[in-house]
Amino acid sequence: MNTQKEKLSLLTEMIAFAKADRAIKDAEYQFLVQVANQLGVDKETFNALFHNKVEKVVPRSEGERILQFHRLVLLMNVDEEQTSTEVERLHNIGLRFGLPHTAIDQVLKVMHNYPNKVVPPNVLINIFKAHYN
Repeated sequence: MNTQKEKLSLLTEMIAFAKADRAIKDAEYQFLVQVANQLGVDKETFNALFHNKVEKVVPRSEGERILQFHRLVLLMNVDEEQTSTEVERLHNIGLRFGLPHTAIDQVLKVMHNYPNKVVPPNVLINIFKAHYN
Protein backbone atom coordinates (compact mmCIF):
# COMPACT_ATOMS: atom_id res chain seq x y z
CA MET A 1 0.00 0.00 0.00
CA ASN A 2 1.60 3.21 -1.08
CA THR A 3 -0.08 6.48 -0.29
CA GLN A 4 -2.22 7.78 2.52
CA LYS A 5 -4.85 8.62 -0.12
CA GLU A 6 -5.00 4.94 -1.14
CA LYS A 7 -5.25 3.79 2.47
CA LEU A 8 -8.09 6.19 3.25
CA SER A 9 -9.88 5.20 0.05
CA LEU A 10 -9.68 1.50 0.98
CA LEU A 11 -11.01 2.18 4.47
CA THR A 12 -13.79 4.41 3.14
CA GLU A 13 -14.85 1.67 0.74
CA MET A 14 -14.87 -0.85 3.58
CA ILE A 15 -16.94 1.48 5.78
CA ALA A 16 -19.46 1.98 2.96
CA PHE A 17 -19.58 -1.78 2.47
CA ALA A 18 -20.19 -2.35 6.19
CA LYS A 19 -23.04 0.18 6.04
CA ALA A 20 -24.72 -1.80 3.23
CA ASP A 21 -27.05 -3.42 5.73
CA ARG A 22 -27.80 -0.04 7.33
CA ALA A 23 -25.89 -0.39 10.61
CA ILE A 24 -22.29 -1.18 11.42
CA LYS A 25 -22.21 -3.92 14.03
CA ASP A 26 -19.57 -3.91 16.75
CA ALA A 27 -17.73 -6.89 15.21
CA GLU A 28 -17.54 -5.03 11.90
CA TYR A 29 -16.29 -1.86 13.57
CA GLN A 30 -13.59 -3.80 15.46
CA PHE A 31 -12.50 -5.47 12.23
CA LEU A 32 -12.29 -2.08 10.51
CA VAL A 33 -10.20 -0.70 13.39
CA GLN A 34 -7.79 -3.61 12.98
CA VAL A 35 -7.44 -2.94 9.25
CA ALA A 36 -6.86 0.77 9.94
CA ASN A 37 -4.13 -0.17 12.43
CA GLN A 38 -2.50 -2.51 9.90
CA LEU A 39 -2.53 0.32 7.35
CA GLY A 40 -1.04 2.76 9.87
CA VAL A 41 -4.10 5.02 10.01
CA ASP A 42 -4.68 6.59 13.43
CA LYS A 43 -8.03 6.23 15.17
CA GLU A 44 -8.98 9.92 14.83
CA THR A 45 -8.41 9.87 11.07
CA PHE A 46 -10.21 6.53 10.81
CA ASN A 47 -13.28 7.75 12.74
CA ALA A 48 -13.43 10.89 10.56
CA LEU A 49 -13.93 8.63 7.53
CA PHE A 50 -17.43 7.81 8.76
CA HIS A 51 -18.41 11.43 8.07
CA ASN A 52 -16.02 12.68 5.40
CA LYS A 53 -15.79 11.74 1.74
CA VAL A 54 -12.44 10.85 0.24
CA GLU A 55 -11.49 10.29 -3.37
CA LYS A 56 -11.91 6.68 -4.48
CA VAL A 57 -8.65 5.14 -5.60
CA VAL A 58 -8.52 1.64 -7.04
CA PRO A 59 -5.40 -0.16 -5.81
CA ARG A 60 -2.76 -0.16 -8.54
CA SER A 61 -1.38 -3.65 -8.33
CA GLU A 62 -3.35 -6.80 -8.86
CA GLY A 63 -2.09 -8.16 -5.53
CA GLU A 64 -3.42 -5.11 -3.67
CA ARG A 65 -6.81 -5.43 -5.40
CA ILE A 66 -7.02 -9.12 -4.45
CA LEU A 67 -6.00 -8.27 -0.87
CA GLN A 68 -8.71 -5.60 -0.64
CA PHE A 69 -11.28 -8.03 -2.09
CA HIS A 70 -10.23 -10.56 0.58
CA ARG A 71 -10.63 -7.93 3.33
CA LEU A 72 -14.15 -7.23 2.07
CA VAL A 73 -15.01 -10.96 2.10
CA LEU A 74 -13.77 -11.13 5.70
CA LEU A 75 -15.71 -7.99 6.62
CA MET A 76 -18.91 -9.38 5.09
CA ASN A 77 -18.59 -12.52 7.19
CA VAL A 78 -17.33 -11.06 10.48
CA ASP A 79 -20.88 -10.53 11.76
CA GLU A 80 -21.83 -14.07 10.65
CA GLU A 81 -24.58 -12.67 8.45
CA GLN A 82 -24.71 -12.12 4.73
CA THR A 83 -27.36 -10.40 2.77
CA SER A 84 -27.88 -10.74 -0.95
CA THR A 85 -27.16 -7.00 -1.13
CA GLU A 86 -23.73 -7.51 0.45
CA VAL A 87 -22.89 -10.41 -1.86
CA GLU A 88 -23.99 -8.44 -4.93
CA ARG A 89 -22.09 -5.36 -3.80
CA LEU A 90 -18.94 -7.38 -3.15
CA HIS A 91 -19.25 -8.97 -6.58
CA ASN A 92 -19.54 -5.54 -8.22
CA ILE A 93 -16.55 -4.19 -6.30
CA GLY A 94 -14.49 -7.16 -7.50
CA LEU A 95 -15.54 -6.44 -11.08
CA ARG A 96 -14.69 -2.75 -10.67
CA PHE A 97 -11.25 -3.84 -9.48
CA GLY A 98 -10.86 -5.74 -12.76
CA LEU A 99 -10.85 -9.14 -11.06
CA PRO A 100 -12.07 -12.12 -13.13
CA HIS A 101 -15.81 -12.67 -12.82
CA THR A 102 -15.35 -16.44 -12.51
CA ALA A 103 -12.75 -16.09 -9.72
CA ILE A 104 -15.06 -13.76 -7.76
CA ASP A 105 -17.90 -16.27 -8.09
CA GLN A 106 -15.65 -19.13 -7.00
CA VAL A 107 -14.48 -17.27 -3.88
CA LEU A 108 -18.09 -16.44 -2.95
CA LYS A 109 -18.97 -20.11 -3.39
CA VAL A 110 -16.02 -21.76 -1.59
CA MET A 111 -16.20 -19.46 1.44
CA HIS A 112 -19.10 -21.63 2.65
CA ASN A 113 -16.66 -24.55 2.99
CA TYR A 114 -14.63 -22.85 5.76
CA PRO A 115 -15.30 -22.15 9.44
CA ASN A 116 -16.92 -18.70 9.79
CA LYS A 117 -16.65 -18.45 5.99
CA VAL A 118 -13.03 -17.30 6.35
CA VAL A 119 -11.30 -18.24 3.10
CA PRO A 120 -7.61 -18.91 3.88
CA PRO A 121 -5.35 -16.48 2.00
CA ASN A 122 -3.53 -19.28 0.15
CA VAL A 123 -6.86 -20.70 -1.12
CA LEU A 124 -7.94 -17.26 -2.31
CA ILE A 125 -4.61 -16.65 -4.06
CA ASN A 126 -4.76 -20.05 -5.75
CA ILE A 127 -8.27 -19.32 -7.05
CA PHE A 128 -7.08 -16.09 -8.64
CA LYS A 129 -3.87 -17.70 -9.97
CA ALA A 130 -5.92 -20.43 -11.67
CA HIS A 131 -8.04 -17.81 -13.43
CA TYR A 132 -5.01 -15.93 -14.73
CA ASN A 133 -3.37 -19.00 -16.27
